[in-house]
Amino acid sequence: MSVSEERTPSWRGRLVLLLPAAVFGGLAVAFYWGLWNKDDRLPSALIGRPIPEFNLPPIVGRQIGLSSADLQGQVSIVNVWASWCVPCRVEMPLLVELAEDSSVPIYGINYKDDADEALAFLAELGDPYARIGADRSGRVAIDWGVYGLPETFVIDADGRIAYKHVGPFDRRSLEEDILPVVQRLQAEADT
Repeated sequence: MSVSEERTPSWRGRLVLLLPAAVFGGLAVAFYWGLWNKDDRLPSALIGRPIPEFNLPPIVGRQIGLSSADLQGQVSIVNVWASWCVPCRVEMPLLVELAEDSSVPIYGINYKDDADEALAFLAELGDPYARIGADRSGRVAIDWGVYGLPETFVIDADGRIAYKHVGPFDRRSLEEDILPVVQRLQAEADT
């Protein structure tokens, strides 16, 4: 074997040298894409599926609760909220404004909340909800796939989840994401 043959790395040696560079390059591309990607929508496995069966009692101080039967026969919005949820305060004025418009019924699932604090929250910021169910244990929210508050769902007339918005929505999200789904579903239900 000559000296030049000993210094030339084999194909395995080259692969070992190139592997870290390829891994680094892949990570750099993924990091760059994540840094500049503005699509923050989170997919939900429940989109297109029927809403989970549930029957929640009302918040103490209110007369009627919320059940899966209430979400049949019309397009509606379901908002999962709590008085202790700071981001819920951000979107509440838009929910109240939407409720005053009367274009779509809004229902609430009050998540692991004290009834007095929930009622005080609504008295302070307004009450957009046609019905509110008290999810004291959090079980219904888990069934809906909720993992952070607030979360807002658009339900079609057949009781299927058509859209999910995670986090507080702003006017742009309401007008460009949520309401177009509501309007499309309402037009489909009318035909």
